[in-house]
Formats: sequence, C-alpha cells, structure tokens
Amino acid sequence: MDQQAPPALWGELVARARTLEGVEEGHSQVSPADSRALFVTDLPTERSPETNLAPGRRLEPVHLHGVADTSVHLVLPAERGARLTALGWAEPHGHAEHGTEWMVYGPRGDAELDVVVQIIEEALDFARGPAAAHPWDDPHPGTYR
Repeated sequence: MDQQAPPALWGELVARARTLEGVEEGHSQVSPADSRALFVTDLPTERSPETNLAPGRRLEPVHLHGVADTSVHLVLPAERGARLTALGWAEPHGHAEHGTEWMVYGPRGDAELDVVVQIIEEALDFARGPAAAHPWDDPHPGTYR
C-alpha cells in the first residue's frame, strides 16, 4: 500500500476515532503492537463472528494500524465493503475469513479524514446490529487508484 496518511493526519484520525460514542481504545487483539483497537463498550461480546476482527474475543470491529502503515481494518457488510472498494476507498482484507473484513486507506487530507471516520462509524454500527444501522451515503470516489 502506498497511499498513507501523513503522521499528523493519522494522529487526528486516531483522536477522532477514540472519541466516538460507545467505544474504548485499547491494544488490538490481532494486530501489531502499534495498532489501536476500537472496542464497543455497549456490546462487549460479538453478536456473530463476522462482526469482529477477533472472533471469539472482546468485540473489536475496528483497528487502526500504526503511523508507519496508517490503514484502518474493519468489518462491514460484504455488499457495503464491495461498494467502498469500487469507489476506491477500501480493499478486501488479506486475511478475511467471513467476507466482511476490509482494509480502508489512511486519509491524506481533511475531506478524506471525514470520510474515513464515517466508514469507521459504519463498522461500529454493523457490529452493534440492525437496530444501530442507518443508511450511509456513498463517499465521493477515492483517488487511490
């Protein structure tokens, strides 16, 4: 991956992600030590394995890789992840087990930062279940490809 967030923007992404409602930041259960997980505090256990990057463990629907990488790994419904891939914002995760695991590129500007935060919110809603979900608008096509 060669589209990475500048360090300051990556820091802003982490800061915004950790203040989203109903999440707690911590060490990822499945990623390198410099990755930051977002755990869902209002639903401590997964409702199904495809909603968790660490199936069978604490609910971790999102983790942000460190400043040397800046990608965001998360879970989304397969059709939504495919749509974001077609728009140039994501790609299937290389270690996907359920078809719901996606890698989102790090933002390279303020407008992209807003979109990536929105995608993170979508992943959190997906993990929480249908009652939390609401329709999201497609982001403008990414400029990654």
